[in-house]
Amino acid sequence: MPRRILVFDLPDRFAAGAIGRPGQRTFFLQAVQGRRLAAVVLEKVQVALLADRIIAIIAELRSREVPGVPAADDTRSPNDDDRPLDEPIGEAFRVATLTISWDGEAADITVEARSAYGDEDDEDEDDIADDAPEGPDVLRVTLDAAAALGFARRAARIVAAGRPPCPFCGEPLNLEGHVCARTNGYLN
Repeated sequence: MPRRILVFDLPDRFAAGAIGRPGQRTFFLQAVQGRRLAAVVLEKVQVALLADRIIAIIAELRSREVPGVPAADDTRSPNDDDRPLDEPIGEAFRVATLTISWDGEAADITVEARSAYGDEDDEDEDDIADDAPEGPDVLRVTLDAAAALGFARRAARIVAAGRPPCPFCGEPLNLEGHVCARTNGYLN
């Protein structure tokens, strides 16, 4: 199957979302631009780290007083919504790696999600050119700082909406509880 490179420059919407019950959710990144829609599947921890890193990048840019970066108290930003993911939700690929980059000239943040490709011992997948016929599938989304902040806020809410952590060990609690190592194996 040929390699897919899905590029969304300043999309109408870029959102993280989850489908299913807490503990059994599937997490997605979804980009929408006009009639184009692409969704990729990733792990909850990847969504959480992506949100944390984008928030940290924006905080650093804010501290350096970079023009175009939203203020800390700015609550109005694109992609900061609670709407469900757009339909149809189809999986383009499963994400293996994520990268985030800042373009100071354009004042944009780019999020790139890549599928797994080849063996772990192969050359660095980041060195594979976009025009290479073989390589990992890629979802590349470019956002302005306000849209990136809105995406990160929504992603953090999606992650937080899952199972509450055990007050003793921090592991997620199932509805029926869990065997907690901190309580010598008693059910919490």
